[in-house]
Amino acid sequence: MSSESKSEQAYRLVRSRIDSGQYVPGYRLVLAPIAAELGMSVVPVREAIRRLEAEQLVTFERNVGAQVSLVKETEYLHTMQTLALVEGAATALAAPNISADQIRRARAINNTMIESLSAFDPARFTELNLEFHSVLFESCPNPHILDLVHRGWNRMKVLRNSSFSFVPGRAQQSVEEHERILQLIEQRADPAEIEAVARAHRTATLDAVLAYSDEQHRANERVPASA
Repeated sequence: MSSESKSEQAYRLVRSRIDSGQYVPGYRLVLAPIAAELGMSVVPVREAIRRLEAEQLVTFERNVGAQVSLVKETEYLHTMQTLALVEGAATALAAPNISADQIRRARAINNTMIESLSAFDPARFTELNLEFHSVLFESCPNPHILDLVHRGWNRMKVLRNSSFSFVPGRAQQSVEEHERILQLIEQRADPAEIEAVARAHRTATLDAVLAYSDEQHRANERVPASA
């Protein structure tokens, strides 16, 4: 028998579905069906939802109730811009310290990402993406910059962002850019060039998501209001 409390079970279920994208931003969290699925009362489910609210993954709206938090575009923009700067710098600083074994490991991860494109899973692709970049930036000798990189990635997790869910076509371009970064590191290219390429790699994803968002806004404006 599980030693988890009922509240913990409910939390783990809802959190996993938010993280996987099954519960998308704006999804209404109705307590009774969740409780019924878990075979418990709504009380521990409510406790779990309150915990998720404290983590900013859930919000309460008047006349709506609990729902998965909406991702604020400006917050996503600022987080990605910052991550592009600090991760680019961390990768450039790490480059002279990256071993041939680390490059092989990063390339193996990238090959797995390429293989995954045929049965695309945005959440899994995002996990592999972090694993790939971690091999490179974790060798950064500046602990302050590295801390900022970790904060940026952690913030993206709070935003529950898998950019590739919105722009799956970006995934193919991303793995190609990964190989370019690896080649530059192998060639012991100028750190400034490595930093610029790593930064452009991150901002290209941002640009793709913003372009998608703009198109969605235009599409919504074209849809007439319901009678």
